[in-house]
Amino acid sequence: LATPLHTTERDLAAPAAPCDRLPCHKSSVCSRSYFVVVMVFFHVYIINVILLLFYVHYNSGQEDANRSRDAPSSNHQRPESRRPPSKPEFLRDVSLTRIEGIRVGHVQKVSLVPGKVHEMRTLSMKPLLFEIPGFLSDDECRVVMQLAQLKGLIESQLMVQDGQEELAKELNLSPEEIFNLLDINQDGQLQLHEVYILTHSRVRDGIWLTPENLREIYAGLKADKDGNGLLSLEEFRLLSNDAFQRFLLQRGVKRSQLVRNSRHTWLYQGKGAHQALQDIKTKVTRLTRLPPVLVDLSEPLQVVRYDEGGHYHAHHDSGPVYPETACTHTRLAANTSTPFETSCRYITVLFYLNSVEGGGETAFPVADNRTYDEVSLIQNDVDLLDTRRNCDKSNLRVKPTKGTAVFWYNYLSDGRGWVGEQDEYALHGGCVVTHGTKWVANKWINIDPDYQRQAHYQQLVAQQSEDEDDALDFNYQNQKQDW
Repeated sequence: LATPLHTTERDLAAPAAPCDRLPCHKSSVCSRSYFVVVMVFFHVYIINVILLLFYVHYNSGQEDANRSRDAPSSNHQRPESRRPPSKPEFLRDVSLTRIEGIRVGHVQKVSLVPGKVHEMRTLSMKPLLFEIPGFLSDDECRVVMQLAQLKGLIESQLMVQDGQEELAKELNLSPEEIFNLLDINQDGQLQLHEVYILTHSRVRDGIWLTPENLREIYAGLKADKDGNGLLSLEEFRLLSNDAFQRFLLQRGVKRSQLVRNSRHTWLYQGKGAHQALQDIKTKVTRLTRLPPVLVDLSEPLQVVRYDEGGHYHAHHDSGPVYPETACTHTRLAANTSTPFETSCRYITVLFYLNSVEGGGETAFPVADNRTYDEVSLIQNDVDLLDTRRNCDKSNLRVKPTKGTAVFWYNYLSDGRGWVGEQDEYALHGGCVVTHGTKWVANKWINIDPDYQRQAHYQQLVAQQSEDEDDALDFNYQNQKQDW
């Protein structure tokens, strides 16, 4: 009895092992700890999100309150903030769509009118040049030519740059400095056929002077005294504008010697214009994929007729823009002291209104050249700028076909969605018409490479439009009172 009793007391005194009753999982403690940590982080995250939402809501409320405080009253006065600032600063919030050429010969589909798809083919990459057959219908071609004839065409005048003498006065250049500017190899002599001398001479009254013409004029003026075909500084001093003018008047100038031999007129495309003209502008907007306001504020449609023998020597539609140069279309927003201006035509869209019997091609002398070198345009008396004699030597020629449109970029991209430097490869001209008559129309899209100036110009135009609308509304209200 003693032994069982002892055993029983020992057994009763020792705690029973839990594992003898229930299964034991040692990882349960760790699982509970992990769960607690996760829940803590989750609640902290929720709290942070709620605080962030309160912060955003508070700031938005403050901005709305500021706008409400600064907003004008509900009367008809124009708020002061809408007046153009004296020195406006506009954020670059507009990006110009630029169509990719992919490669020469690439064809892409474009939708210009409902229910019809046009094909656009890449003609060159330098400049970026495209051709769209059937861009204009036969009726549109006919209407444009009839409207131009109804309005009346005038003799085309070359957009001649201001004379070098005015430029020299502005820059205070001496004859020696001008001579050194033209003498690119600095050998103290100027070649008679050098392109810079031709350019220097051709700006006089839009007369195209060939190397042979120049030799004749220099001989008549006795400028090249030693007859070596070179001009020294002393000989260069004799070539004043007055001397050129007197000689040309005595010699006489034929129409074939003009830089441009054609007739033209301008057709307005805004509200109230013929529906065909408005439709053409709409198609140009869809083709170029530019904001409509840029197309609306560009030049009107130019219509040109070249009779037999008509031509246009190679040229650029736009010039490079320097700090001292303003764009013609944004002159209103430019510095009034800017001495020079040029036509800032970002895109040229050229329409052929009829098919030409002979000649009249649009020539691009240096399209897709590896390099562009102005001096190389005239070599061995072969002048690539001369479309009367050397059109067949151009890299690319587009045959005039009724209804076809070609368009190209006159400027490169600046890499940030705006206008960059001038594309010198966009040099082009109209070959001489050998048979029949040639009708074309030009639609230029004017954009200032200076974004601030373009934006300020658009703001000024919008302001003027609002002022005109207010004036009309004021007159209308007065008339109602009279009634």
